Amino acid sequence: MSEKKMLLIVAHTPSENTKRMLEALIKGATDPDIDNVEVRCLRPLETEPDDINSADAIVIGTTENLGYMAGLIKDVFDRCFYGCLEKTEGLPFAFYVRAGRDGTGTRKAIESITTGLKWRLVQEPLICRGEFQEEFIDQCEELGLSMAASLEAGII
Repeated sequence: MSEKKMLLIVAHTPSENTKRMLEALIKGATDPDIDNVEVRCLRPLETEPDDINSADAIVIGTTENLGYMAGLIKDVFDRCFYGCLEKTEGLPFAFYVRAGRDGTGTRKAIESITTGLKWRLVQEPLICRGEFQEEFIDQCEELGLSMAASLEAGII
């Protein structure tokens, strides 16, 4: 049996609905049919460069705050950027945004920072716009499953 790959999830969950979205993402990523992926979930303030450097892929979850990513997710990038620079080039990643509006500023900010890190976006960003909808839960579960299954299969 080969060594397990590690999928890191870093998510900001300030509300019950964003907590449900994260739980759905984890549920998808830990699907019983996926054997060779370890899922590790950290809060933004717990995340250090070594956590990111040891990941085989990462999913970032954030709310849209004033047209930008949550401050705690920005803090992760601020604290970890130089500790990950050149060590995580090509890191497969995906992200989701719980956006009260359109999520455009949040998406652009995350894509700008991850371009500087030379990470590889492997799925179209999941932007959950407007009033909360139950379909956001299913979409997050699908994202988790897709990331873990792709990691296990060596696709990403």
